[in-house]
Amino acid sequence: MPEHDRFLFLLSSSVVSSVVRLRGLRPDWSADPKVWRTEVLAGLVVALALIPEAISFSIIAGVDPAIGLFASFTMAVTISVVGGRRAMISAATGAVALVIGPLNREHGFGYLVAAVILAGVIQIVLGVLGVAKLMRFVPRSVMVGFVNALAILIFMAQVPEMHDVPWAVYPLIIGGLALMVFFPRVTTVVPAPLVSIVILTVITVAAGIAVPTVGDKGALPSSLPVPGLPDVPFTVGTLTTIAPYALAMALVGLMESLMTAKLVDEITDTHSSKTRESVGQGIANIVTGFFGGMGGCAMIGQTMINVKVSGARTRLSTFLAGAFLMVLCIVFGPVVSDIPMAALVAVMVMVSFATFDWHSVAPKTLRRMPAGEITVMAVTVAVVVATSNLAIGVVVGSITAMVIFAKRVAHLADVAAVADPDGTRVVYSVTGELFFASSNDLVGRFNYADDPDTVVIDLSAAHIWDASSVAALDAIETKYAQRGKTVEIIGLNDSSADLHGKLTGELASH
Repeated sequence: MPEHDRFLFLLSSSVVSSVVRLRGLRPDWSADPKVWRTEVLAGLVVALALIPEAISFSIIAGVDPAIGLFASFTMAVTISVVGGRRAMISAATGAVALVIGPLNREHGFGYLVAAVILAGVIQIVLGVLGVAKLMRFVPRSVMVGFVNALAILIFMAQVPEMHDVPWAVYPLIIGGLALMVFFPRVTTVVPAPLVSIVILTVITVAAGIAVPTVGDKGALPSSLPVPGLPDVPFTVGTLTTIAPYALAMALVGLMESLMTAKLVDEITDTHSSKTRESVGQGIANIVTGFFGGMGGCAMIGQTMINVKVSGARTRLSTFLAGAFLMVLCIVFGPVVSDIPMAALVAVMVMVSFATFDWHSVAPKTLRRMPAGEITVMAVTVAVVVATSNLAIGVVVGSITAMVIFAKRVAHLADVAAVADPDGTRVVYSVTGELFFASSNDLVGRFNYADDPDTVVIDLSAAHIWDASSVAALDAIETKYAQRGKTVEIIGLNDSSADLHGKLTGELASH
């Protein structure tokens, strides 16, 4: 390298590093050549796997294949800088395509782009408001069901590529799987999926084997995307048209992204900022919208390729996945078009197998697992597979878990009566958590007819959580009052006393 070029390179590197540090975005990769090799090769494998999927999602949304590829490029590159989860891949996804596709078909592409930008704004607002904190309410059984359903969906997405195809596709898929299983025993320097893709491509091209290729999915773009404003009238009417789609896209995108981030946290045993990821997804969608993309969110399958199969751990792999995607399409388009779909199907089948939590369905595990936990996991899987929507499955699974939990906790509240020797009063000791489920049975635990004139309800070992519990206590007092008896409630802790004091006597129906 000439001396003046070396100087300019060092100067520019210094400036970029200074800006990155000032913005709190210090690169998270080291100078270790092994780390760079892993990240670079992981990014290349992900980019190759992204191409046919981005094209497929474009078809679902009813847009040109280039739109999905542009969206994958801008999403990956942007989220690599502003996202909260290192090594997670964001790009155009099927979930977003399903939500946004009807808008494109009914009103046109300009409205789709406007909705993507508005969805990004909504995601930023939700991120700032702390929606990411809701992830703490997702139980582990839902998470396991989510992972297993994801693995099933990844496999099911490959089935069409194995149906009504030339016979040569099947030995190619088997050969690709064999390479990914046995090649790591020889060396792990180069990711096995990349080796499999290269070898199968060379075989099909050299032997002239006629099988479906990436090029059959659609034309690859020949230039970079150009920024611009959506071609829509900037009116209230436009806003009311795109708002429902934008809100749905924002919620689905955040749900899948936060669930994926949580999954990567567990796989890598590291923590990520879910709030930053929420805001980052919004920024990435806004950028994507201004570049004419169809928007997106975290891609679970590609993230598993990046993190679990290829071993990537930094933002560099995410950035390079997007950068390589455009390079492969624009510079090496003819070569990429010759990659057999069988090679990519083999990669995704291996990802599906590696993603599935086989331990969770082992007979030994199922025998030890509480029935409620198994039910929640099964419901999550069933709903996701039936709807092909991970977000719906997570919501239904979480609601199921809450219902089972409420039913279980409802039986923990207990009432014990102790009468004074002189028979002038009786003390009821209430223990447990009092909320809508447990308090419903509370009213029937008292002997209104035979109790003495003074009744004491001791709540020292209980806690009042909601208005239903206060209403139940009011009903108990009313029943005793109708018989000319008085009730004294004692032992309330501070928060219970505060809630009871605010609501008692105010909840009677009229």
